[in-house]
Amino acid sequence: MSDVEVSGVTAGYGRQPVLHEIDLRVPTGTTTAVLGDSGSGKSTLLKVIAGFVAPIGGSVAIGGRTVVGPGVHVAPERRGVGYVRQDGGLFPHLTVAGNVAFGLPFPRRRHRPKVLELLDLVGLPAEMADRTPDQLSGGQQQRVALARALALEPSVVLLDEPFSALDTALREATREATGKALRAARATALLVTHDQQEALSFADEVAILRDGRFRQVAAPRVAYESPADAHVAGSLGDAVLLPGESSGRSVNSPLGEFPLAEEVRAGGCQVLFRPEQLAVGPAGAGMFDAEVGRVVYFGHDALVELDHLDPRTQILVRVRARVLGSGASLTRGERVSVRVLGPVRAFPL
Repeated sequence: MSDVEVSGVTAGYGRQPVLHEIDLRVPTGTTTAVLGDSGSGKSTLLKVIAGFVAPIGGSVAIGGRTVVGPGVHVAPERRGVGYVRQDGGLFPHLTVAGNVAFGLPFPRRRHRPKVLELLDLVGLPAEMADRTPDQLSGGQQQRVALARALALEPSVVLLDEPFSALDTALREATREATGKALRAARATALLVTHDQQEALSFADEVAILRDGRFRQVAAPRVAYESPADAHVAGSLGDAVLLPGESSGRSVNSPLGEFPLAEEVRAGGCQVLFRPEQLAVGPAGAGMFDAEVGRVVYFGHDALVELDHLDPRTQILVRVRARVLGSGASLTRGERVSVRVLGPVRAFPL
């Protein structure tokens, strides 16, 4: 196991950098998820760490050993890094066993026990060893790709959106199996993703990347509950962001005046309301009334779009499924009341 230390890295393609003097530390044995939009520099960061892209400036150290920096460039195969691509990158002409064992340095007669051990680690049965990639599901292929990455016992595992091509149920199962395998291998891992829930549920820390710079690096709960700015708030789940005016300890917004969770300098700001922070009830029984618009049903809960009437403002409320079945119809056009639970957060302009 080794930590990863990215220091002042600037990198890109041609004359235009996509990463701008970024710093990031992934502690030994932990997983960090880098979350960002397409083109924000997520995959470029992984390629710099792996050695596939040379940075314009800065350095990368793995386990305290500089692998790239001024006057230093360690070849990718000598960095002790495992890389899992979005498409898995399996060799179609090799069996599962052949893919997993590819690159193992010891004699072929010793490959089979190691392959079976690795398949078990990623949650695949031994009988799959002799299948070819086209006989596997997408999730199984990604587990084989992970087993291959772990075969050489790397210090660090880099995961480049490995679950994005899978359907929802398969993505969750594969993600869970991958996390379990990484923990069992005590691997240090870096995952890049554009999926909010994936970043929050998979990693020990999340690093939100925008325009080639990190906006916040923190534990998932800290980043969600105390986002550094409005962009981070919107990157980590559903968010209602409304204009407001801060007086320091409270804020005026289109929904009313509310206490602030943290003091914000006086002046114009954006006010954050999470959908789960808003509660609906019978008309006239809350802080203000609103009209029900669209209801997006998820089974365990639902997102309800409400139109605040004066001034007209659209907001989102998360409602438990039991509320929908308790006599509250929440049909389009129905008038309901809304309460804001607890203090709110705001970001100065």
